[in-house]
Amino acid sequence: MSLDYAILGFLNYHPYTGYDLKKIFDTSIHHFWPADQSQIYRTLSKLTENGWAEMEKVPQDDRPDRKVYQITETGRAALRAWVAGPPPLDAPRSAPLIQVFFSGQLSDAEILVKFEGYAAIMRAILAQYDQVPGQLGPFQQEITSPREHFFWLLTLENGLTGMRANLAWVESIVERIKNGQVPQE
Repeated sequence: MSLDYAILGFLNYHPYTGYDLKKIFDTSIHHFWPADQSQIYRTLSKLTENGWAEMEKVPQDDRPDRKVYQITETGRAALRAWVAGPPPLDAPRSAPLIQVFFSGQLSDAEILVKFEGYAAIMRAILAQYDQVPGQLGPFQQEITSPREHFFWLLTLENGLTGMRANLAWVESIVERIKNGQVPQE
């Protein structure tokens, strides 16, 4: 359901095609809400059916017609009510933590490899997060509100803070494994 509102949020700025929305997702909110092209198109169809968005076909000579979507007043009201409402709290899930939970079955060497791998992935994600402000350039030119940019960057701050905390936790586990602090049977 949040994908509906993410798309409405972007359409609130400007009319977009599904392709344009995918590019925006990939360079702005992908670090906390990824969406593939088919999800975006299905959601656009649903938003149109619900009267929250309208689609206009723009003819093109050398390609299929472009489908450009824009938010309706009903969609704008729904977006505003959702943003102003209580936060939707989904139950937390983490496949990596399921692996951690059952890692007692592995040898210390296997566990060390696993956690060093986790740390490497987290460092790579942090490096990607560091690139996000530079990727926002085209959208900052299109949506020039400093207030909007401030709130955009708060989501990045959240991602950085959480990933740094997770990395510190994983690095502490690596150290405990290396120091022989894992209980043995």
